[in-house]
Amino acid sequence: MIPLFDTPAPRRIVIFRALQLGDMLCCVPALRALRAACPHAHIALVGLPWARDFVARYPTLLDEFIAFPGAHGFPEQAEDESGLPAFLHAMRLRRFDLAIQLHGSGGVANALVHAFGACALVGFSQPGETPPPGRFLAWPDRLPEPQRYLALLHAAGVRGRALRDDTLWFPLHDADRAACAALIDHHGLDPWRLVLVHPGAQLPSRRWPAERFAALADALALDGWQIAVTGTAHERELTAGMLGAMTQGARHLTGETTLGALAALVRAARLVVCNDTGLSHLAAAMRTPSVVVACGSDTRRWAPLDRARHRVIADWPECRPCMYPVCPHGHPCALNVSVEEVATLARTQLQGADGPPTTRPPMYPDAPHDQRSLPPC
Repeated sequence: MIPLFDTPAPRRIVIFRALQLGDMLCCVPALRALRAACPHAHIALVGLPWARDFVARYPTLLDEFIAFPGAHGFPEQAEDESGLPAFLHAMRLRRFDLAIQLHGSGGVANALVHAFGACALVGFSQPGETPPPGRFLAWPDRLPEPQRYLALLHAAGVRGRALRDDTLWFPLHDADRAACAALIDHHGLDPWRLVLVHPGAQLPSRRWPAERFAALADALALDGWQIAVTGTAHERELTAGMLGAMTQGARHLTGETTLGALAALVRAARLVVCNDTGLSHLAAAMRTPSVVVACGSDTRRWAPLDRARHRVIADWPECRPCMYPVCPHGHPCALNVSVEEVATLARTQLQGADGPPTTRPPMYPDAPHDQRSLPPC
């Protein structure tokens, strides 16, 4: 077997991972280990259009962004293949030394990355799959997401201490902190007692009901905590409905934050309460305590690794983990999680049920995840 990362190490590397924020944050440990193994390589990421900003945020790990135009079998964007032939032609002209399929378990992703024409190919393979020539690791179904991609690099020949670091990381810029400070000033936010509530998720099957988020927010507001509701501009109707169901006041920040400003606000807040979505991984990267209501997803794969700082609550009907965008079974995994259970976890994370503490914590706390019902490992 050819040693991919021995001297001379590959100098031109392309990674394929055309996914959303949470997925991208979970591969940061692997990107860090890859950079440590290949400090002088030019590393390009092929991703969704939004990830141009992601690459710009990690200049020490990634050197170039290449937009993936879409293809059949990749539903994260329109499955339109009109731009695919020109894209693949341009990729083959680049003659990358190494292509790494970090997108998923194999199948169509392996065929696509093979078409990049790199000299060597690394990726995962599914049971029963005959992958293209290269070095492939059987999909490690039981590993948490960040560790899965570190395992792939280890199988490909990467060595070193960076392989043991599975922590997430999201660097903040001065502009992010300034935008966060302006947001705090404009909305009268008090990070000392701020709880961010994020009821959205890309898939409806991953959302705890908005009215339950509203009842939870009311309970915490009555305890004395300040509530701010966050979301993307596309989630404004959802968050407005949550606010309309509340009896207590809350700040509405939906659509008002850049990703960097939101990350800075997450770092400044006392607690994040959200679904199992990108914001939960952002909270993990910011080391901010969180409570995650995990509906439908496989918590073995997606739950944050710090089980004390990030408390995950999940119910496990037989139909879980779920692959449906909209639940066809009445959404029991969401409805079986009560407001009272989530409120209890939130109060535990907030260090007591008697309201805000009398001593101000630091603006950016570095405090050190509970599963009600995780499947057996």
